[in-house]
Amino acid sequence: MSKVNLYKGFEVELFTGTYDSHIGVSAAIEKIFSNFVKEPDNRNVEYITTPEKDYKFLYEKLITPRRNLRKWLNNKGLTIIPSSTLCFEHDIQFQRSDIENVYHQFIEDNYGISIATSSVHINIGIDDLDKLFAAIRLIRSEAALYLSISASSPFLNNKITNNHSQRWIQFPKTPNKVPFFENHNSYIKWIEKNIANQRMQNIRHFWSSIRPNGPKRPIILDRLELRICDYVHDINLLLGITAMLELRILHLFENINSLDPLNASIFSTDKLSEICDQNEINAAKDSLNSELIHWQDGKKVICREWIQNLLSDLSSTAEKFNMQHLLKPIYKVLDEGNQSMRWINQYEKGLSIAQIMKISIDDMIKNEDESI
Repeated sequence: MSKVNLYKGFEVELFTGTYDSHIGVSAAIEKIFSNFVKEPDNRNVEYITTPEKDYKFLYEKLITPRRNLRKWLNNKGLTIIPSSTLCFEHDIQFQRSDIENVYHQFIEDNYGISIATSSVHINIGIDDLDKLFAAIRLIRSEAALYLSISASSPFLNNKITNNHSQRWIQFPKTPNKVPFFENHNSYIKWIEKNIANQRMQNIRHFWSSIRPNGPKRPIILDRLELRICDYVHDINLLLGITAMLELRILHLFENINSLDPLNASIFSTDKLSEICDQNEINAAKDSLNSELIHWQDGKKVICREWIQNLLSDLSSTAEKFNMQHLLKPIYKVLDEGNQSMRWINQYEKGLSIAQIMKISIDDMIKNEDESI
């Protein structure tokens, strides 16, 4: 990888259980594994990777914690469930991982089980603040595309929903209206205002498709965090999504004037916010088949076609950085459908949700074994 490649890191949430039920062991996992942290609901847990530039290292950083966790789960008759929602029949009561945690109490009281989802957050290192906020504006404008590629939550409580990403439909975006930040200062003022009026409990309580991140938010920022993706168990696909994201950001840096939505859109920033929010909902419902509104000119476009056009736009940048091979899994998704589409197809052919999950869990295990 070139020295100008960006640092990349991940926060990966997982559900634990059996082949047909969700069983929470998040608190126990945190005590045993130093790179895992418990989530408010005990049925899911998160691991965090340290930043790397090279995709070969990223693969190992993503697969190794999962493989180690699986060994521990196997001894308890448990496994990792690849759905981004509680897909099996389950207790609708919140299952606390930390009964003493005041923030967890707030989450339970205000959101309940709607927060019990799993996803993958992709962090891209950008230490120039002007470039960081330009990247946040552009990637927010196209966040629906990344959700559509990753969608893996068509089931909830042992029923099929009408959504490809039930997770993003039910997840309580907070605050519910987020502006397009014109610069770092506007972001700081907005954060301070929302904490003061208690729309946010703290700096962590900013749950949107994308946000700035860093060691001392909101003051010290050094990365973009894309939060919209469903859980992706195929690590090669996750790296493909990450490569597409990184290439889009590098492409932006070479074409700031023509790609920063502040300059390149016919819409006001308020209207852009509305369009992006609606695009995300449309993508959560129909993913690759959804009809979206393009942020530049307002034209309607089918999501799959937008992604194809974007990959074409990124082809020269991908060649420049020798990253074309990383994008192959995305082309496969465009041809064969995302995880939700494939699961829905299996369901319509008569397979139960438990049977569908067993196939995917076994596929995860096979991929982990082959990567050793």
